[in-house]
Amino acid sequence: MVKKISTKLEKHGHTRVDNYYWLRERESADVISYLNKENDRAAKEMAHTREFEERLFEEIKGRFKQTDMSVPYKRDDYYYYTRYAQGKEYPIYARKRDALDRPEEIMLDVNALAEGHEFFSVGGTAVSSGQDTLAYAVDIEGRRIHTVHLKNLSTREILPDVLPTVTENLAWANDNKTLFYGKQDETTLRQFQIYRHVVGTDPAMDQLVYQEDDETFVAYIFKTKSKKFLMIVSAQTISREYRYLDADDPHGEFKIFLPREREHEYHIKHFHDRFIIRTNDHAKNFRLLSTPMEKPERKHWQEIIPHRDDVYLGDFELFKDYLVLEERTRGLTQIRIVPWSGGEDHYLQFDEPAYRASLGANLEFDTVTLRFEYTSMKTPQSIYDYNMATRQKALLKREEILGGFDPDHYMTERLFARANDGTEIPISILYRKGMERDGRSSLLLYGYGSYGLSIDAAFASPRLTLVDRGFIFAIAHIRGGQEMGRQWYEDGKLLKKKNTFEDFIACAEFLIREKFTSTEKLFAMGRSAGGLLVGAISNMRPDLFKGIVAEVPFVDVMTTMLDASIPLTTGEYDEWGDPNQKEYYEYMLSYSPYDNVERKAYPAMLITGGLHDSQVQYWEPAKWAAKLRELKTDDNRLLLKTNMEAGHGGASGRFRRHHETAFSYVFLLDLAGIRQ
Repeated sequence: MVKKISTKLEKHGHTRVDNYYWLRERESADVISYLNKENDRAAKEMAHTREFEERLFEEIKGRFKQTDMSVPYKRDDYYYYTRYAQGKEYPIYARKRDALDRPEEIMLDVNALAEGHEFFSVGGTAVSSGQDTLAYAVDIEGRRIHTVHLKNLSTREILPDVLPTVTENLAWANDNKTLFYGKQDETTLRQFQIYRHVVGTDPAMDQLVYQEDDETFVAYIFKTKSKKFLMIVSAQTISREYRYLDADDPHGEFKIFLPREREHEYHIKHFHDRFIIRTNDHAKNFRLLSTPMEKPERKHWQEIIPHRDDVYLGDFELFKDYLVLEERTRGLTQIRIVPWSGGEDHYLQFDEPAYRASLGANLEFDTVTLRFEYTSMKTPQSIYDYNMATRQKALLKREEILGGFDPDHYMTERLFARANDGTEIPISILYRKGMERDGRSSLLLYGYGSYGLSIDAAFASPRLTLVDRGFIFAIAHIRGGQEMGRQWYEDGKLLKKKNTFEDFIACAEFLIREKFTSTEKLFAMGRSAGGLLVGAISNMRPDLFKGIVAEVPFVDVMTTMLDASIPLTTGEYDEWGDPNQKEYYEYMLSYSPYDNVERKAYPAMLITGGLHDSQVQYWEPAKWAAKLRELKTDDNRLLLKTNMEAGHGGASGRFRRHHETAFSYVFLLDLAGIRQ
């Protein structure tokens, strides 16, 4: 039984009674006991599927090539890559000098480092300018708190320099001995400081070079592709500010490029004697401009790519003779090649109805070769080199999927549902050829819809475990993402957040109406902010879904957003609203999944959490599950499963993480009546 210790939470004249507030006590033996008992309960209720679950895990694992290797990328004298050894969970970081047929140098074998740890992750790596020192950030808890170590790549010696309780954000100066790194606030984990370390000196003497005092901003550092500048970025949901320093002068002073302004986002890259600027100044979907390095003021900006109402300008890449753009139109990314000479520009051609295309690792400047990545829901991740002069492309690698996978056995479609306000919502869909549209197929609808993150129609081999057993897999590209441009994001945040939920419901109703599935065969899944989505729709339209999987869900919106000591809270006021303002408080309260649980029937639910999660605290799914168990009037399955050794990303390791995937999938398959 769940004990009840009622806590009254008062704000703006509202009184909320929270019977499960006590679950926030992370160090409490009662809390740990409660979570373990819920895990035992989940295991007991799914005991009849245990053998099936293990088969699913082995099936998922069996599709991965055990000895896989990434496509090498060139940086100066070396080709860098990662590879996996037979049966190993973690990557090996390696390189070869001058040519790919030269002997391999192993920089880091993460398998050896991970021995004895339940959780282990290398969050970031950085090779020094002389390519003889490797900095790498290690997280052994999953809470995004790292320790940075340094390794001499010539002698293979681990240096005595150890940087504790830092982030994975690393950047080397050009002197081959000065490393810049980020530190976070110990309570909120907001990265707000940039420090400078000189190899061989006492880390306790490292100098603070920048501190971001505005608690709604984070700060991070990187080095430009040109290697000319170090850049410190202060970033907030709707604002950016850049500082730059000559990378040859690591002890110099950073200069502000353009002071921050509310609702002005800009991004800069260095090109010859100029900075190239991507900005939303008078350009909701962004435009591209340039300015002399010594004249960053707006009056000197010259437009290169104008704003367009129907095209969202995303990332861009700079080469000696070409400018390359990522542009998003009708929800799909296009890659555009623009010669600096003023010649005719052109687009890469992609033939499938739904896909994901993006720029790859392009570290060389004086080259006509563009590396890009392509995938669709039936095409595995593919790495190409494209000659921008001859317009010829070469496939370097396509992820090899074992277990008899054949893309010709599958179909993908791009559909559009119509929301209540008439807006067309894209849906990407994958199914086996021969599927009958008679409403009898099981369908898993996935969504996210927050932070302007676009969920593109990419390949994921674990999904085949469902699709090969008759499931249809669909992605709802709902508002709150940025698939259809910047307005798509703005129409799904703050006081328009409910559009996100209503769009998802509209997609579900469309798929039922078009006989892809039925209410008895329809399932929903969301993760993190996508967990907020499925939590909200479980309150709004529980009748639409047979079952819901909510992974590390952000569901206790009010309590979290009113607590500035929790990681991420202050930086997200411009995403959800500041509940200290009554208008936002009342609007957020009207959809917060935890606060809107009612005494009624709900679909079957699997809710997951991570004890060390710093992004969605474990108590959010725990409290939500407890309140649902108290109030729901049905006998449908309700499981809470907490990973007691991991954080937001779940278990570490290449294969171990898919034990959690297999559990989610067996939960869905069992509800669908598919048991083999």
